[in-house]
Amino acid sequence: MFKKLTLAALVAFGLAGGAHAAGGEAHVEDFKFSFEGPFGTWDQNQLQRGLKVYTEICSACHGLQYVPLRDLEKLGYSEEQVIAYAANFEVFDPELDDFRTAKPTDHFPANTAAGAPDLSLMAKARAGFHGPYGLGINQMFKGMGGAEYIASLLTGYTGEEKTEAGATLYENHAFPGGWISMAPPLYGEDTEFDDGHSNSLHHISADVAAFLMWTAEPKMMQRQQAGFVGVFFLVVLSVLLYLVNKRLWAPIKRKPTA
Repeated sequence: MFKKLTLAALVAFGLAGGAHAAGGEAHVEDFKFSFEGPFGTWDQNQLQRGLKVYTEICSACHGLQYVPLRDLEKLGYSEEQVIAYAANFEVFDPELDDFRTAKPTDHFPANTAAGAPDLSLMAKARAGFHGPYGLGINQMFKGMGGAEYIASLLTGYTGEEKTEAGATLYENHAFPGGWISMAPPLYGEDTEFDDGHSNSLHHISADVAAFLMWTAEPKMMQRQQAGFVGVFFLVVLSVLLYLVNKRLWAPIKRKPTA
């Protein structure tokens, strides 16, 4: 039985390795984010910078239709600032059967003009299977997930291009297969930050990746706290069960054997 299981595991690794090689090796860089690890927290300044990058650059092609605009208050913005930001968008109102200025109670509008994917769940969708053979090893041991993939994708362009079936493809080390139809969206120094933070390609890619991680997992910190509480109670319960079990069986163990 053990030999069969071992053989099946080796076959699975071989098939995964073959598929991985056939699709082209994708290199995902290990970025350091403040929210990683069991004690991680959101960096509000980084999230605000990421929102700025998204608004000025990414929103031209991508939407965030699952993110309520009012959630921006969690990034440190006041209610007045959120109202002013929402006024930059228009949303379709079924009751009016027309477009109107967005309110904080609305979601970010969808953007399907370029046929580009919505970014609301991009970081979460890409969070599971990075590392050798796509088994999630790097995520398990290094904390590498969706944010690293997005940042690596934005910085992974080599400048090489090719045309296939009338479409222009761009070489990218982080994209599976090595070629992607999306042109490089960032080049570095694409925007200016009020806090004087670096606007190099590496930094702005990390900023927008962190923001997209927040859009996909806005309650990550609350979930981590709930997990800590759950583990604490499980440890206490385990200790109590051990002591009760020991007390119940102690008299029986002390009885002399016949």
